Amino acid sequence: MPKRVVITGLGAITPLGNDVDTFWDALKKGKNGIDIIDRFDVEKFTSKMAGLVRDFDPTTYIDRKEARRMDRFTQFAVAASRAAMENASLDSKNIDAKRFGVVLGTGIGGLETLENQTNILSAKGPNRVSPFFIPMMIANMAAGQISIAVGAKGINTTVVTACASSTNAIGEAFKAIRYGDADVILTGGCEATITPLALAGFCSMKALSTRNEDPKTASRPFDAHRDGFVMGEGAGILILESYDHALKRGANILAEVVGYGSTADAYHITAPAPDGEGGARAMKEAIRYAGIESNMIDYINAHGTSTPYNDKYETAAIKTIFGDHAYKLKISSTKSMTGHLLGAAGGVEAIAVVKMLQEQYIAPTINYTTPDPECDLNYVPNVGCKAEIEYALSNSFGFGGQNASIILKRFNE
Repeated sequence: MPKRVVITGLGAITPLGNDVDTFWDALKKGKNGIDIIDRFDVEKFTSKMAGLVRDFDPTTYIDRKEARRMDRFTQFAVAASRAAMENASLDSKNIDAKRFGVVLGTGIGGLETLENQTNILSAKGPNRVSPFFIPMMIANMAAGQISIAVGAKGINTTVVTACASSTNAIGEAFKAIRYGDADVILTGGCEATITPLALAGFCSMKALSTRNEDPKTASRPFDAHRDGFVMGEGAGILILESYDHALKRGANILAEVVGYGSTADAYHITAPAPDGEGGARAMKEAIRYAGIESNMIDYINAHGTSTPYNDKYETAAIKTIFGDHAYKLKISSTKSMTGHLLGAAGGVEAIAVVKMLQEQYIAPTINYTTPDPECDLNYVPNVGCKAEIEYALSNSFGFGGQNASIILKRFNE
């Protein structure tokens, strides 16, 4: 018989703060974490801003020597995982480590390390490339380092589905626990790609906002004057646990995972399918999986990237699935405040949804000033609001046409 799956711990490293409470407080207040990049010279770039993680000290959670052997994306993941363990009052010594797993999402992996070591190779030759280059760079290493750090000996896998990575990871972790393959799984995602090469690549695609004169208003999902997304970085980690296991150890249950859908557009490497057809099917599948009717969804945390096509087609997909109920839904995009954390987006946004379910409060979509006739739903513009939320859906759509939706439920015994 399928098991109930609950969330018992949260850990976050974000452009709005390096712990869950700071992050959530900023979201509620509509604060913005986007600014001009000061980590490297951006003079020649068409987009010069990002949602940067500030004041992050990896040695708060990681031994200094070990931290030096980790790419930034792995540091984020390990730090957020240790915070989630603390939040869940979870000690791997007191549970069956062989049934404690890690399912993590990242879109790109150790790009900063790749760039640094490429420069060393060019300038100083092959003998100067670090022996830690490969294990710092490869995308699965964050999951591997988490398992070493917390003693998780069960399933250990990495999901790489671009900007859908974290949400796919949460969905796969949900299924593993639901069908008895694990008792506890650390899941979510991490990303650290605010680097010259990544920024240049996205600039060349013309995917990024060029509103450099006013970076605080650059990420403006669903607004008629949106002109592209803003890159972000960070990690969002959740502890998923079977309800029986959580109950047995007296865990504080924060929310419940009840639905998951994953689909492919089979259409284009970067553009979404017309009218968000693939995303619509992901939402439909998540609702079916949850065993509920579509009109029972109260809130959607939108993928909401602030790109012309994504926001238009995600709106169309919501209308396809929810019909008249689409106009009763409350929808918001927290990317308006954090920027787009790529492979980490779904994990950070799932944490936001958990907090919304707990506090019955919806964080807003900021920078919404000019309505778009093709985006005519309730995006909770500029100011958050109290609301009754029983079921919430979170969307993540990635390059390659990969779509993921999860449904979280307010916890009721």
